[in-house]
Amino acid sequence: MAFTAMDVKALREKTGVGMMECKKALTEADGDMDKAIDFLRERGLAAAEKKSARIAAEGVVYTYYDEAAKKAVTVEVNSETDFVAKNDKFMDFVKGVARTIIATAPADVEALCATAYDGTDRTVTETLNDLILSIGENMKIRRFEVMDGVVATYIHAGGSVGVMVGFDVADESKAATDEFMVNLEVSGGIDATEIGKDVAMQIAAMSPSYLDEASVPAEVIEHEKGILSAQLKEDPKMANKPEQVLEKIAAGKLGKFYKENCLVDQEFVKAENHENVQTYINNVAKALGTEIKCTGFVRMMKGEGLEKREENFAEEIAKQING
Repeated sequence: MAFTAMDVKALREKTGVGMMECKKALTEADGDMDKAIDFLRERGLAAAEKKSARIAAEGVVYTYYDEAAKKAVTVEVNSETDFVAKNDKFMDFVKGVARTIIATAPADVEALCATAYDGTDRTVTETLNDLILSIGENMKIRRFEVMDGVVATYIHAGGSVGVMVGFDVADESKAATDEFMVNLEVSGGIDATEIGKDVAMQIAAMSPSYLDEASVPAEVIEHEKGILSAQLKEDPKMANKPEQVLEKIAAGKLGKFYKENCLVDQEFVKAENHENVQTYINNVAKALGTEIKCTGFVRMMKGEGLEKREENFAEEIAKQING
């Protein structure tokens, strides 16, 4: 598989490694980006990567929680430019799409588009087409995810990242749930009313890949063990150690992988005493006099995996002015 200068540049941006090393890695990996990253990691040249794609499209990620239905949704709607993403008509449409998803529970985007848009007898597609004609720019609903139960939501930087995080509260009485979810603007110290927002902000900032150690697929663990074993073999001090010993050392080093990639094992960003997220949740649960378990999360980043149209900004403005 051949590779281009753009591939070398992309690998450098993903890993922070020098251009020549990236070129060598791609040569060794026959142009395969993932294998090239592994090649660099095995030699200790690149840190572990989460393979997060660069933001490459405009639009917005929006999260919405219907307290009565106990359902939350995160939806991404793309537009061609950032100007449209800030348009009130565009945002009203996005909010209506979120309400439509909660009300009708479509199976996927295709089903959603064929559904009657919130409060109208027109489909979501027809409503979207009306908006496209009105604004004069192409838009599309890209994806959505739904969570049930007690869910906290968070939108970062005007819709660049949307987060939903679910909790199981042992005391299901309304008083306990209300105390758990409301008054999210309170700040300072450990406050039982902040937990939903705090954990959601943790997810937005630290981008965990998994909820906990049990959530990590076996093949991922084996892959990481392979990387760690290869790193150990590159260490002169480990050169003469038996394979079985290297495997045990590599398994022991998996703890760092869990701390970086599993939500409940991550160091809680707001804590001054370096406690992890699970400890924070336990402390808040104790303050409430109940038990709280984080059950899952969704983190959606705008434009993830899409390629952005490259165009001179001045030329773009000139085109809009000249109609």
